[in-house]
Amino acid sequence: MNQLRELVDEQEPMSIRDQCGLLGLSRSAYYYECRPQSAENLALMRRLDELHLAHPVYGSRKLAKVLEQEGRLVNRKRVVRLLRLMGIEAIYPKTKTSDPGAGHRIYPYLLKGLEIKGPDEVWCADITYIPLPQGFMYLVAVMDWWSRCVLAWEISNTLESDFCVRAWERALAQGRRTPDISNTDQGSQFTSEAYIEAVESAGAAVSMDGRGRWIDNRFIERLWRSVKYEDVYLRDYLDGLDLGRGLGKWFAAYNESRPHQALNYACPGDVYRNPESHGARTMK
Repeated sequence: MNQLRELVDEQEPMSIRDQCGLLGLSRSAYYYECRPQSAENLALMRRLDELHLAHPVYGSRKLAKVLEQEGRLVNRKRVVRLLRLMGIEAIYPKTKTSDPGAGHRIYPYLLKGLEIKGPDEVWCADITYIPLPQGFMYLVAVMDWWSRCVLAWEISNTLESDFCVRAWERALAQGRRTPDISNTDQGSQFTSEAYIEAVESAGAAVSMDGRGRWIDNRFIERLWRSVKYEDVYLRDYLDGLDLGRGLGKWFAAYNESRPHQALNYACPGDVYRNPESHGARTMK
């Protein structure tokens, strides 16, 4: 990856975006620099991430109390700030919801009562926080709902929408066909004009979860638990480049060699490519 970064020439007439595209290098990996967070904050963020995976309904008050019981002196305001920085919020019904982004349109949830009988009927996408020793990054993945196959993923050191668009475009290039429906949460990245245009221009319908309803996107939430406990937390990747290499290996193994209990112990990639060989299943 470092060798690829050295091939990018900022003095060339060709844009950085185009050079990175030709090299197969994401711009986030090219521009990546660790964020200047203190070691104490990074340790707190790592622990908050673990607690959120274990107890997604815990809000800032309860998380602050748990940290206090663990001997970490941190007030609720600090917990709120770090959770916002991580892109994490508690899961619970909200009587009043905030706007996902200025001027962003919210689309209805299309999966209620829908029987999903095969691959490429519904794709889902989501973002998660990834802790690093000297900073952090964000990971987005696009998954086929029926087979649980991860069609594409990207990492970024910001929560801008462009890395989500890249992941969607890569999924289109690698998928069997365009899905009927693309389902996401109401995050500003997925309600952005660029992401919506990418989805609709491909011919897919846009579906969005209700705020705080993780159950609507539960399969990809389970993916985050697996990738963190089976890889990220064990490896302690040094930086974004190291993380990218490691995630590439993990996702390849997840798709092609990791038996999935919900798929009768078949692998997601095989089920996605050959759905008939594993028998038809109906999902809701």
